[in-house]
Amino acid sequence: MSVTVVDHPLAQHYLTHLRDATTKPALFRTLTRKLATLLAVEASRDLRTAKTPIATPLEEVWAQVIVEPIAVVPILRAGLGMLDGIVDLFPDVSVGYIGLERDENTAIASSYYQKLPDLAGCLVFLVDPMLATGGSAVTALQGIYAAGADRVVLLCVVAAPEGVRAVQESFPQTRIYTAAVDRELDARKYILPGLGDFGDRLYGTL
Repeated sequence: MSVTVVDHPLAQHYLTHLRDATTKPALFRTLTRKLATLLAVEASRDLRTAKTPIATPLEEVWAQVIVEPIAVVPILRAGLGMLDGIVDLFPDVSVGYIGLERDENTAIASSYYQKLPDLAGCLVFLVDPMLATGGSAVTALQGIYAAGADRVVLLCVVAAPEGVRAVQESFPQTRIYTAAVDRELDARKYILPGLGDFGDRLYGTL
């Protein structure tokens, strides 16, 4: 499994303001959407394309078009903040949803909802802003691969080494794209330095 840290200056600029405790929910949502777009651009570099003839205003030319179908699956609720940034890039994308709830005492994720499109032959973007213990990601990946996916990319804003290892051990074929791999998890399984509870900051439910 490969882990790619997207170190584009814009990505790091957005991440800095997402980390900032003074960033208000409206700006937090805007920055999340922009960063998701950058992550998706980097993660889609190997999309399959084919050449097709088109007519420019001056002449005919063979040009490339994307021929690989794409699906995006956000983990509810925080993953919804990244969805629009990907849909903006790929308007024809299919969208599925996975609802997971983490027990605050055990940090174990349990599933309460799953609705997936046909994933066969698709490049699937699984989006979860915080890859902490990896429990939610691994549970979601189990459902996605069981539904017929064979090429899945995990997009997250920030990852912890523990979460990266958990995904690597369970699904070594899954690539991870993130803006940062942070230092560690604290006793409550929050990422350090991290940026707090992503869903609460996204929706102003602090």
